[in-house]
Amino acid sequence: MELQQVGQGDSVSQPTGPSPELAAEIADVACRLAASGPEEILAWACERFGSRLTMATAFGVEGCLIIHFLAKLSSDVRVFNLDTGYQFVETLEVRQKILQRYGMEVEYVRPETTREEYEKLHGGPLYGVRPDQCCHDRKVIPLRRALAGYSAWISSIRKDQTADRGQAKVVQWDAKFNLVKVNPLLNWDKSAVWKVVLNEKVPYNSLHDQGYPSIGCQPCTTAVADGEDERSGRWRGKVKKECGLHVVEHSDGSGI
Repeated sequence: MELQQVGQGDSVSQPTGPSPELAAEIADVACRLAASGPEEILAWACERFGSRLTMATAFGVEGCLIIHFLAKLSSDVRVFNLDTGYQFVETLEVRQKILQRYGMEVEYVRPETTREEYEKLHGGPLYGVRPDQCCHDRKVIPLRRALAGYSAWISSIRKDQTADRGQAKVVQWDAKFNLVKVNPLLNWDKSAVWKVVLNEKVPYNSLHDQGYPSIGCQPCTTAVADGEDERSGRWRGKVKKECGLHVVEHSDGSGI
């Protein structure tokens, strides 16, 4: 699979917003599918957008479950992973598990600079001192370019994960990336996700069995103790709990 390279200096287009007709459709569908299950939401998205629908996955358990549902729908949705250069080895191994199970080759989308080049450019790693900028350069900008030309994208967020995600709808306009965003697992909780994953033997990241309920980049993710919030291991010790993909940004690298 050819890897897509994305430059960190690429310009960012200004939001244009949906047409009045599309905005009305989104509002109608979000209301109509609000109580629907993930498979029904995905079936609608696949039928509505066809080849103009794509999906980003970090190979977390929710993303793996959505891939499982897409395979059941015999969908050929393009699925990609934002490979920052800092992912766990165990995370990258999930790609091969998915290929073996579903015959689906998840594409890697990478920034223009390697991890070593990026750290040399900034005099060392940014994730410890400027994590928002690191996420912006190595995740947000690559995602923006990977979504170019598509009309809708699928995310694996759940509303009970963070306050920002709690405000989402199953179908919504993504003002940050200028396309429709589909959140099929939004109304499910962790137990509902794991019930299907275990019952249907969906492949998943082995780190989930080692105390990592939420998995991001290796330097910014720790295991979680019993009783802690499932995202408490992300950027531990910092207020930051989002990489910037699912919140509105105010300007390049800020407000994430």
